[in-house]
Amino acid sequence: MDPLSSLYAAVARSRRRAYAAHPDRRRRLARPVISIGNVAVGGRAKTPLTVTIAAALLANGERPAVLSRGYARRVTDDDAVVVRDPGGLRADVDRAGDEPMMIARQLEGVVVVTCADRYVAGRLAEDRFGSTVHVLDDGFQHFRLHRDIDLVVIARDDLEDPRTLPFGRLREPVDAIRGADAVIALDDAPVQGLAPGRPIWPARRTLEGARLVEPYGAPAQPSSGAVVAVAGIARPRRFFADLRAAGWPIAREIGFRDHHAYSAGDLAHIFDAARAEGAALVVTTEKDLVRLLPFRPFPLAVAWVPMTVRIEPADAFEAWLMTALDEARRGGR
Repeated sequence: MDPLSSLYAAVARSRRRAYAAHPDRRRRLARPVISIGNVAVGGRAKTPLTVTIAAALLANGERPAVLSRGYARRVTDDDAVVVRDPGGLRADVDRAGDEPMMIARQLEGVVVVTCADRYVAGRLAEDRFGSTVHVLDDGFQHFRLHRDIDLVVIARDDLEDPRTLPFGRLREPVDAIRGADAVIALDDAPVQGLAPGRPIWPARRTLEGARLVEPYGAPAQPSSGAVVAVAGIARPRRFFADLRAAGWPIAREIGFRDHHAYSAGDLAHIFDAARAEGAALVVTTEKDLVRLLPFRPFPLAVAWVPMTVRIEPADAFEAWLMTALDEARRGGR
């Protein structure tokens, strides 16, 4: 491993050990916290998994609150922002951030709050909305907040390069997952032996059927006509490849950086490219959709393709999660 990555790994290990040795440094919310995180940067399906878990909690009679940093928000302040409450959406994408907005649009009945200080967000959810459990999006390295259940997502390519930042993709060494309560192995990641004594839950990413923006939510099907694919996510090439595998005739791929803030110029470029290719449809991700909607109406048809994460077997995982939650409430974790 190169010297800078070795130094980064040593600092990451030291930080994790310091918090483990001094749990009193962590602030504790009144209600249990379920964290969903990983050891790598970007593209690990944490947000769709957050939706899956929050929906399962809701179905089991809980009142979950999703707590997010709201990364790459265009309007930032120190206050917590309520993105969604039981009555509906309460913020736009600039104040919420794209991932919290994506979660909020999918989950009726779930509270979504963004704040750099997730403890502040959690207190607001408890005090104002009576939330009974918190789901911490991307929380494995958020040591300042006590977590009752740590879920860590591992993808196959997390195990291919052992280097941490700045030259690798790992936030901390893979052996950090030994501190998790369970491992979610994404798309057949070979994680056996990496977290002894921890349950391993296989999970798969699945692209759902595309939906049109106008009329909103109507099905959109692959056709013989050309389409332009647009993605501003961590791994746009994977999205483009998945679209092709699903039968979409992609004439041009247009990729942007993750959390890209779209401009009127970007929209002009996208639709000019579509016209040049003779495409009548632009296809994008659900995460990009929330950043594109403020530019409606569009000159051409636009559709988005939702991605879900299914944990297998779903019933067994849900039973394990609710048991772990009960143990946390009894002080067993």
